[in-house]
Amino acid sequence: VQLQASGGGLVQAGGSLRLSCAASGRTASSVAMGWFRQAPGKEREFVSAISRSGDSTFYGDSVKGRFTIYRDNANNTVYLQMNSLKPEDTAVYYCAARVYYSGSYYYAGQYGYWGQGTQVTVSS
Repeated sequence: VQLQASGGGLVQAGGSLRLSCAASGRTASSVAMGWFRQAPGKEREFVSAISRSGDSTFYGDSVKGRFTIYRDNANNTVYLQMNSLKPEDTAVYYCAARVYYSGSYYYAGQYGYWGQGTQVTVSS
């Protein structure tokens, strides 16, 4: 699975951005997907994940209620709608494809394919 993330940029606090992750490969629509982020000097952090069907979604505590993940399997794309952005959301955001079928969606080790990252900067 090859992943291409896009949609990052500079936005003021309180604004919104939508990230996209386009997946290619014959199994692209049959894998669960996740978003992680990493700010300078910090460890990679779980943001959100979505099951293969899209019926189940998961969010980190810091983004719950502000971010929404959804997928369009017909177009092999996963989206992360980010609203009410805060300066602490500033990070490089990575999409990832999960390669295991059991275990926690929150754990980065569950994901075997990663996109190149897209920078999100939120100004105060």
